[in-house]
Amino acid sequence: MGRKIAVALGVLVVLAALGFLATRIYASMQTGDDVPAPAVGSSAPAATADVADLDGDWTVAGGSEAGYRVDEVLSGQDVTVVGRTEEVTGSGTVADGELTAATVEVDLASITTDESARDGQFQGILDTRAFPTATFRLTDPVDVAAVADGETVTVDAPGSMTIKDVTRDVTAGLEIRLVAGDGGDVVAELAATVPVTFADYGVEAPDLGFVTVEDTGFVEAELTLSR
Repeated sequence: MGRKIAVALGVLVVLAALGFLATRIYASMQTGDDVPAPAVGSSAPAATADVADLDGDWTVAGGSEAGYRVDEVLSGQDVTVVGRTEEVTGSGTVADGELTAATVEVDLASITTDESARDGQFQGILDTRAFPTATFRLTDPVDVAAVADGETVTVDAPGSMTIKDVTRDVTAGLEIRLVAGDGGDVVAELAATVPVTFADYGVEAPDLGFVTVEDTGFVEAELTLSR
């Protein structure tokens, strides 16, 4: 009997070790840590322009993307999850070197991560059939004149975020710079990070026992804007 108990305990220990190892491997496969936070590019040299040339309407162009970043605890392992979509539209207006208006809309139903089951749960929690988009609107002008000198402008932009038909005041951290586009025209690169608390939008962060999602996260975007 003692030998059988020892064997059984040994099997349990091995199974527990295998379970722990599987969780570590799964967590490492699911991590978004290798997806950098939004930032303007560095490969293309910055462009310059007259401040007056900044004035006018700018539109989100192809190659732009947006999504979210959130931390999870998966069976005791810290995991960063990043979801992205290229289904993002928007526009902005510059007058006298100030960004005076801007709207960005993201198709939530098209956001994907590295796990389809998580994506389905995300769409269910946000009820993307009824509320398919999230929208950011600038509420006060911000000075962007320095981009005309080839500088990267870093600024906090006051705005509002609408998710699930709930609108809250937010502050978006922006990086903006000018670069030469493929056709030689000057385009603007914009990186945005918006901290959000899910409960503010009536969203309850899921807790499935083996995985717990943090109550806060970030809405992120990397945009190319053309005249």
